[in-house]
Order: sequence, then C-alpha cells, then structure tokens
Amino acid sequence: MSVTGWVWAATLVCLGAMLAFDLLIIGRRPHEPSLRESTVWVSVYVGLALIFGLIVLAAWGGRYAGEFYAGWLTEYSLSVDNLFIFLIIMSRFRVARQRQQKVLTLGIVFALVLRGAFIAVGAAAIGRFSWIFYIFGAFLIYTAIKLAAQGETDEGDYQENVLVRWSRRALTPTLVVLIAIATTDLIFALDSIPAIFGLTAEPYLIFTANVFALMGLRQLYFLIGGLLDRLVYLTLGLSAILGFIGVKLVLEALADNTLPIVNRGEPVAWAPHIGIELSLGVIVGTLAITTVASLLKSRRDARAPASEGDSHERTTDRPLDGRAGRSGPGTTR
Repeated sequence: MSVTGWVWAATLVCLGAMLAFDLLIIGRRPHEPSLRESTVWVSVYVGLALIFGLIVLAAWGGRYAGEFYAGWLTEYSLSVDNLFIFLIIMSRFRVARQRQQKVLTLGIVFALVLRGAFIAVGAAAIGRFSWIFYIFGAFLIYTAIKLAAQGETDEGDYQENVLVRWSRRALTPTLVVLIAIATTDLIFALDSIPAIFGLTAEPYLIFTANVFALMGLRQLYFLIGGLLDRLVYLTLGLSAILGFIGVKLVLEALADNTLPIVNRGEPVAWAPHIGIELSLGVIVGTLAITTVASLLKSRRDARAPASEGDSHERTTDRPLDGRAGRSGPGTTR
C-alpha cells in the first residue's frame, strides 16, 4: 500500500478539523448530552468511518478496505469495553455529569497523541524485527486468557496507578481525573495496538482506525452508559477476538520466521496464512453473538425477580385447605 506524503497531510488536516469541530463547537458548553444528541453524533462518526473505508476501497482495493474495517471494529470494541472503566473513574472522583463531557474530550485528545507515538514505535520495530510478532502474539494470547478468567468487569478491577495516587496530593481533582483516564487508556493501548498490528501492517490504516475508534467515544459514553451493564459477555467476546488475533500473529511469525532458535531460522512451511476476509468474519461474528447473547441474558435476568414475585404471590393467595378458587376462614387474600 503506497500512501504519499500529501495523502498523509490531507488526512491529518481532515481528522484535525473534525477534532477541532468536536472540541470548539460541540463541546464548547459543558453539559450532559441528551440521548438524541449522543445518538446523532455517534451515528455521524460511525458513518464517517464507513465512508472512509469506501475511500480506501476505491483508492487501494478490497484487501486494504477489509483491513481498515477489521482494525476499526476491533479498536472500537475495545474502546467500548474501556468505557466501563471510565464510568468507574468518573464515579470514584465524583465528576459532575455536566463536566464529564469536557473531561472525556481532553482525555481522548491525550489518548490520540499517545497512540500515535505507540503506532510509530510499533511500525518501526516491525519494519526492523519481524520476530516481534512472536512477542505481540504471545502477549495477546496471555491477555485473552486473563480476560476470559476475569469475566465481567466490576469496580474492584480498577486500581489507581502510582501516577494517579501522587497526583491526588499535588493537583486539582479535574487534572487528576484527566491523568487517570489518559494513563488508563495508555495501558489499554498495550492490548489494542498489538491487536491491530495483527490485522494490518500499514501504519496509515492503523492510525486512521484508531482515530475513528476514539472519535465519538465521548458521545458513546453518554449513549450506552446504562447499556454497558447489560453487555455481560462483552469481555468474553473481546477475549476470543484477542486470542484469535494472537494466534494469527504467531502463525504469521512462523511463516516468515528468521529466528535461529525456531526451525533453524527457516520459515515454517505448514504455518497457514489467515486472510483478512476470515479475520473480519470472525470479528463481526463474535461481536454479533456476544451482543445478542448479552441482551438475551440481561432480559432473562430482569424477568427472573418478577417471576419469583408472581410465584410467591400465587402461593400466598392459595387457600390453606388446598382447594383452589375457594375461600374459607383460614384463607388469606
């Protein structure tokens, strides 16, 4: 994939303009976005990501469009999971709802800068050391196992890091929250950046997929804040996706092997290549199954207390002599 300097420049200008619009126009007034406002802007950002994928399709072909969509979906899914931690941080620091929008926006800007640096370092490392795929793959498999064992995320899973604890003693509460969100996202980037490198090796696609995944995250926070509790299987779904990408990375490392300790430094012939079509299908299918299963379980759990209450009421309404529909002196109504 050949991306010229002017394409990079035009992309950065357009994405920067979108971010500036979000900061200066949408977020100029501290408030809690309404459901309608959040829905509109999440739809806009998702639509822009889909359109960008079509531009990639027209300019570079279906393979790279598929890589962009797969990377964007993976990063977006991981960002949704991260929103639960953001909710915990906001609650723990008692940030007023009308101020959460500004805090999230600034935290996301900082996260974009950090991820840009991570992508640059990762691309340079992969360009020089192909064996780094072994490390990325093993790390993702480890993360997947850890996520699967963890199950649902709860408030006890968030632990303040050293920087946040030090900031509490020296900075204002708003700055402390910003540091907490930015450093938390930095930790999440350790999972998400290797994951997207497992789907595409193109820095242009990696960068744009990350930007589109983070843009609109603020509105998504207010849109699905109540829905996050219902996505009970999201962590398991992400675990499956990260595990799949980890295995894919290890197989690619074997196919292009140059490490002397593996197969005497020769590529492993039997290592299969997993195409982007299969990768995209696994990601979309896993997210669809996870979402549907989560909503079904939440609906079933919500009905359970009511059903138990109805059962209890029917039991207490039953005549003590065991004859239904008839009241007597010992029957309570």
